[in-house]
Amino acid sequence: MRTGPVIPVLIVEDVPQARPLAQALVKGGIRVLEVTLRTPAALDVIREMKTVDGAIVGAGTVVTTDQFEQVMDAGAEFIVSPGLSETLARPIIDSGVPFLPGVATAGDIMRGLDLGLEHFKFFPAETSGGLKALKALAAPFYQAKFCPTGGISLTSAPEWLAFEPVLCVGGSWLASGSPDAVEAKAREAAALAA
Repeated sequence: MRTGPVIPVLIVEDVPQARPLAQALVKGGIRVLEVTLRTPAALDVIREMKTVDGAIVGAGTVVTTDQFEQVMDAGAEFIVSPGLSETLARPIIDSGVPFLPGVATAGDIMRGLDLGLEHFKFFPAETSGGLKALKALAAPFYQAKFCPTGGISLTSAPEWLAFEPVLCVGGSWLASGSPDAVEAKAREAAALAA
């Protein structure tokens, strides 16, 4: 979460797109890449992106323990889930791989803290009340750090990142267009850390 200000949320349909996309993002200064399990190609996309020097490739939209095992076999370096269940969290925590579970309520955060977690994905960020809601949720949980995802844009990212408990944001806007366009977007996003 501290490696860069934006984690691109990547939905990649075709494996041949994976390497050029990862290269463009890394060249633009965005190294942490979340490949969502929303397409049949996702596991092969993770494997392909892992071949790009400098890329830190993880799996997103992990919702079952079977998926967790599959993405680990594919070489995922971190796990992101849209929600938090003990059934999924326990084996991930036990494995030692970085885990970013989705939370949207105080109860979600409390369950995560009970499991020994302090880093969370606030999801879906905008439809869960936006920054105002996260500020209210974060107040009683001083130890928690967040990566808001869901409706975040280049325009709104700086406001989110200005809130101290937010270490980074997730966004899908980085992944569209030609490799040159993706690299340019990545440079803009990487500059948000400055």
